[in-house]
Amino acid sequence: MEAGFNNTTYNTDYYDDRNLTGLQDDVGMYYIEYVVMCIVISIGLPLVLVTIYALSSLVRQGQVAPIYVINLLISDIIQLCCMIAFLSDHETPMAYDVYSCGVLSSVGFMVCISLERYLVIFHPLWYRFKRTIKISVAVCAVVWAFPPVYFLIVFPLVTDTVGVIVLPIIHIIPFPLFIFVLVRTLRALSSSASVRSDEKRRIVGTLVVVLLIYTLLFLPIIIKFLLEATGFYSSMFFYTSGIFVRLSPLADLLLYIFIRKQIMGNCLASVCCCIKESNDPTTSAVTVDDI
Repeated sequence: MEAGFNNTTYNTDYYDDRNLTGLQDDVGMYYIEYVVMCIVISIGLPLVLVTIYALSSLVRQGQVAPIYVINLLISDIIQLCCMIAFLSDHETPMAYDVYSCGVLSSVGFMVCISLERYLVIFHPLWYRFKRTIKISVAVCAVVWAFPPVYFLIVFPLVTDTVGVIVLPIIHIIPFPLFIFVLVRTLRALSSSASVRSDEKRRIVGTLVVVLLIYTLLFLPIIIKFLLEATGFYSSMFFYTSGIFVRLSPLADLLLYIFIRKQIMGNCLASVCCCIKESNDPTTSAVTVDDI
């Protein structure tokens, strides 16, 4: 399984004169990936820890929504720790297996976040009275259990070719779900007068961020798995897809903006002020008169 996310393994066939250029390209992309992982670890690890601490205060107040984001960030910590192992001389097949479990768990919690926002709109009464912290914790336990069951029990029972095909199929299933949830939510909110405008922006923003993270960061590596199954190899694309998925711990921090109402309101107020100042012709006129 570790070969799926391992972009630093070289083919010994490259060490001849005919493929010297290909080897140099691989080495160049490897160092780019190395630098990206260093940046992601140095910035992402402290920010993720601080964000988890901030969201835990909301859970202690009885809010359910941050639970999935907290678990998503915990899966990011697992990925970041595995990246540290990748950068050291102690990378092992187990490290790549754990990293694969972390990536698959991230996708699972992104699905939970989207469905949770969907239930807020389409089943508000059930969400308000039936959605408890215990239910959310039980759902998180199922999401955490699925990757180890797949990689430790199911994957060893099938051939490598079947495993490489099944893994991208599992990852691609949430893609139409994300699109469906976003489209249905946009249609429902456009004709809904009971939901406040700021709440609409938070819900839509969360769904859009989840879809963008999945499309830009996870979809390329899914395509990589499918290409591997066909025997296709492109050094540039394979390394680029690996670099994209390494960025997911940083991108997941954007969800914190849409969970905290105060931060979301401050961001929107700042944007509105900037737009208003840029469109206000009296600002420049006053400045000229003062000079």
